[in-house]
Amino acid sequence: MSRIAIPAITNATGATAEVYARVRKVAGGSVPNLFATLGHLAPVTLNAALDAEGALASSSLSKQDLETIKVLVSEQTGCDYCVAAHVMLGKMAGLSRDTLDRIRAGQPTGDTKRDALIHFVLNLQTTRGTISESEFAAIRAAGYSDTQLAEIALAIAMTIFTNTFNRINDTDVDFPSVK
Repeated sequence: MSRIAIPAITNATGATAEVYARVRKVAGGSVPNLFATLGHLAPVTLNAALDAEGALASSSLSKQDLETIKVLVSEQTGCDYCVAAHVMLGKMAGLSRDTLDRIRAGQPTGDTKRDALIHFVLNLQTTRGTISESEFAAIRAAGYSDTQLAEIALAIAMTIFTNTFNRINDTDVDFPSVK
């Protein structure tokens, strides 16, 4: 059970009600538990996160690239909530369950460019962001532009933000469970 109790979403007023309306537009009419809690506690923070996610959605990274990053980072940080959410979103982006399982395990998927992205993100996570010239050259050789490297950094940062908050709150998972 989530550690932070929130009032019913239907009782929200002011900035909280406004950000919930924004979430509903993006999330098909629902307000997932993560957003319900953040919207109640810090609507300005949730709006900033939604703005950043909007920037990622219109970035030059594909939806599959974004979900690869988000699934992998969530798995690395141990956020069951975000793993469940991003496995579902990854499937919606066209990634197979086998590919998602391989991403979660940090294993090759058979897609050279995706595998370079997995290696790069894992390396960033395990080295606390310190990469060698050869690692930088490898991700560029895989076809990722300098702009995409900035977008990858934002995707990682946003995922770590939601992972961290979910770990603090022990947010109830309201997505299909992932085993």
